[in-house]
Amino acid sequence: MRSFPLCIRTAVLLIASVFAFGCGQNRVAAFSGKTMGTTYHIKVVYGFLQSTGQLEDQISRRLREVNQSMSAFIPESELNRFNNFQKTGEPFHASSDFMKVMTLACEIHRITEGAWDGTLKPLIDLWGFGSKHVDRQVPEPSAIAQCLKTIGFQHIACFPEGYLVKKKAFVTVDLASIAKGYGVDAICELIAEGGFDNYLVEIGGEVRASGRNSQGRPWKVGINTPKSDAAVDDVYRIVALNNQAMATSGNYRNFFEMNGKRYSHVVDPRTGYPVDNAVISVSVSASSCAFADALATGLMVMGPDKGLELINGLENIECLMVVQNRDGSQTDFSSSGFDRMCQTGAP
Repeated sequence: MRSFPLCIRTAVLLIASVFAFGCGQNRVAAFSGKTMGTTYHIKVVYGFLQSTGQLEDQISRRLREVNQSMSAFIPESELNRFNNFQKTGEPFHASSDFMKVMTLACEIHRITEGAWDGTLKPLIDLWGFGSKHVDRQVPEPSAIAQCLKTIGFQHIACFPEGYLVKKKAFVTVDLASIAKGYGVDAICELIAEGGFDNYLVEIGGEVRASGRNSQGRPWKVGINTPKSDAAVDDVYRIVALNNQAMATSGNYRNFFEMNGKRYSHVVDPRTGYPVDNAVISVSVSASSCAFADALATGLMVMGPDKGLELINGLENIECLMVVQNRDGSQTDFSSSGFDRMCQTGAP
């Protein structure tokens, strides 16, 4: 859950399509840039009487707002102000953006029974996967036990009146595994408020689509092949999104090996150790990209049995979990409706 990594997490790939600019009544505006330590790509389909002239500036401004709220790398960000707020039982009045993300984080922590936890950064740093320069090695059990005392999203209370309360003063948050998804949702809301119905927004591999592309067909995205040597455009599955978001998390690129054992950057908040359940990639589809973003990370920890049990009990949520077998082969575990979303053949 490191803050805004440069595409360390598995990317959800945008599938290349042929866009007919100025063809018929539909045109396409494309915007791209950098945000949250990664890149973004946006396509908006618009009619002959519509204009996208103001969108680029509006998108840039909105992304700056989200980053200013949730970045761990901006000293005066709202996230860092919350982390430095060490008063228990007293309200921390949050902005609308920060409050929405923290409220959703509380819910994800609850439904995953602690498998997703946004307070995990001290453990990530201890294992050498964080922003602090620490050699990657297996920590002493006593160090892990001590670190576990400093984490736990249950030590943060979210109040609908718009404020947060810490139950333990030392608890800090890192929203890297949910903030990009929230950024996608925020831009989608901005575009929709501008009167546009057909668009696709991607930030750092997290994506959400609305309506149809310029050819009147569903937007398609690709899930990257979960292998350490796979190219970023190597597609494992093609998924058609119908007013849905998709986020993918994986652990096959960011790991270290010691004494013949592999340790991934996905750490179980409940044990303090990297997960050892053979899950190497999880893709989640939901109406909210922030929800899909965080849940994909939580499912990496939960594993296929409990993970699919959770997903199949949620409405309009689908997932694909890829497990690495001992012989190097891979096995897919998918929710009841995921296969219906998949497309066959070339993009």
